[in-house]
Amino acid sequence: MGINWILLFEAYRFTSVATATLCYYLAPTFIAIAAPFVLKEKSSVFKIVCIIISLVGMVFVSGVFPAGIAFGELKGVIIGVCAAVVYACIVLLNKKMRDISSFDLTFCQLLISAVVLAPYVVLTEKISFSSFDRKAIIILLILGVVHTGVAYALYFGSIKKVAASSVALFSYIDPVGAIILSAIVLKEPISVYSVVGAVMILGASLTNELKSSKS
Repeated sequence: MGINWILLFEAYRFTSVATATLCYYLAPTFIAIAAPFVLKEKSSVFKIVCIIISLVGMVFVSGVFPAGIAFGELKGVIIGVCAAVVYACIVLLNKKMRDISSFDLTFCQLLISAVVLAPYVVLTEKISFSSFDRKAIIILLILGVVHTGVAYALYFGSIKKVAASSVALFSYIDPVGAIILSAIVLKEPISVYSVVGAVMILGASLTNELKSSKS
């Protein structure tokens, strides 16, 4: 999870929030690719079609159309895809840990992530304690406690109590919200190709998850 966060936030540096988030949400596609080998789940023609649609959507989101893509933007896309691969590994590993409570699972994963992130921050960032004013500390506490700790605890806890189809549906509020907010708050441009790619990635991934939960 620590490496996953590093890759995701590095992707935000080189490309837009919307593009990085959509790249990140290729994770269900990578899970579908790995599941037959790791979890011994049976694949199907429907799943393969969904995977192909998601990957084609990734090409649209990457910015290759219509006039090519800048190196920096491409770097952000590649890092975002790598973050998706790592997140897919997180989900597959969590599938193997069935006898651990959601609280213990959240606590251990966040603690280990902090240990992984600490040396990365020290080695890559110039830490200045003078920049940690009252506002910065409050924002960090909100992000760390509410948007990370509480959010992860609620997510892992809800998986056991809510139908899989509902979990899949709610999880896609995240990328849709990121796309909308990046356009409204950050004024990031969204091209027609990005919209088409977003619909292909999210639509194929969600349809595959909903169908899998019913079968």
